[in-house]
Amino acid sequence: MSKSAPRFVCQDCGAVTSRWVGKCEACGAWNSIVEEARREEAPKGLGGKPGKKIEFVGLEGIAKPLPRLITTIGELDRVCGGGLVPGSALLVGGDPGIGKSTLLTQAAALLGATVPVAYISGEEAVDQVRLRAGRLGLAKANVALASATNLRDIVASLDQPDGAKVVVIDSIQTMYADNVDSAPGTVTQVRTCAHELIRLAKRRGFVLFLVGHVTKEGTIAGPRVLEHMVDTVLYFEGDRGHQFRILRAVKNRFGATDEIGVFEMTDAGLAEVLNPSALFLAERRGNVSGSCVFAGIEGTRPMLVEIQALVAPSTLSSPRRAVVGWDSGRLSMILAVLDARCGLALSGNDVYLNVAGGLRITEPAADLAVAAALVSSATDVPVPADMAVFGEIGLSGEIRAVAQGDIRLKEAAKLGFAQALVPASPRKGKGQPGGNVLTVRPIGHLQDLLGLFRPGK
Repeated sequence: MSKSAPRFVCQDCGAVTSRWVGKCEACGAWNSIVEEARREEAPKGLGGKPGKKIEFVGLEGIAKPLPRLITTIGELDRVCGGGLVPGSALLVGGDPGIGKSTLLTQAAALLGATVPVAYISGEEAVDQVRLRAGRLGLAKANVALASATNLRDIVASLDQPDGAKVVVIDSIQTMYADNVDSAPGTVTQVRTCAHELIRLAKRRGFVLFLVGHVTKEGTIAGPRVLEHMVDTVLYFEGDRGHQFRILRAVKNRFGATDEIGVFEMTDAGLAEVLNPSALFLAERRGNVSGSCVFAGIEGTRPMLVEIQALVAPSTLSSPRRAVVGWDSGRLSMILAVLDARCGLALSGNDVYLNVAGGLRITEPAADLAVAAALVSSATDVPVPADMAVFGEIGLSGEIRAVAQGDIRLKEAAKLGFAQALVPASPRKGKGQPGGNVLTVRPIGHLQDLLGLFRPGK
């Protein structure tokens, strides 16, 4: 028999090359090329017996609302769109030790009181999972536990008429199919195992949780097609220096995307945070320059967080720009606009920016709050402690309107803020329902911000 030619596959994007190279030409990743066994090529053309015609229907029809399983973990149910849909596949990713297994163990234990639940671990032995369950006080939960990695055995165990209604696979990178001649965790193995498990979940109608490893860049390891195959992609975020954990939905076929759930890591596991705004602002001190409260939106939830800035003289030829929790490129843009449009030169200073509490902000509505914190630190004039700020900054220095302004103002009023600095709009300030009377201060250009925080004003 002739020896088949080697086959090298990129573990990030799935591109195939005939030889090993240090950099993938398709996605640009370094050291991601791994040799894999060549699979048998599919025959050209279908041939054989003809296929049967498929039936087409119209877009209009009568469909019942999808029944959902409620985990009773409110933050998890919120991120999933109101509960778990039978037959759906959810991919959960996050840094090692961030709490993925802890969260799924708690969810499995709560769901086990109403439906059969199976927890299959490929990374830990049964006794290790039991130790974690005992630490969380869940040792008596009705959960079927197993340690296995062979896909054929797992499918045979789950493919039962009275089988589990919720299945947790921890993790998909440890599973392997014995008919694929590749190491576990490679593109071929991950794609094959995920496809078979998802197909079984759709056919049997159980909820499938897949735990995924992440790369050093923070994205889920393996081929990008894995995220396309599942119904929901959840990222578990957080800083080990903070007790807060953020569960973020970046894809959801049964609910809103960009929804988040907030948890607090405690000795007894993950606890829900019902009022994240109050918790993120709990340690805030008033009358301190360089501090500003941003009224943001995460998914459908309004959230107030503190943005801290420090502008200090630099002795370096290239001043430092350190950013935690925000986009460093957007900070450079705001510094350039302050210099070019407002005459506030900060290029010779070190600039440090931090979003308190370990939260990461991605929306451009935080531009005005960041600029207010920078101006406050540079002029040593505190932002009023009872003021919330939001708005997007354009390159000409104009302040642009952002979405869901009413919800932001309502949340600020509910937490006792008396005034808000917002983009200029025809609507006047008014009392917000469910809170105090909020004075809205519209601002049209970034130069007006410098006028508000002049010393002695």
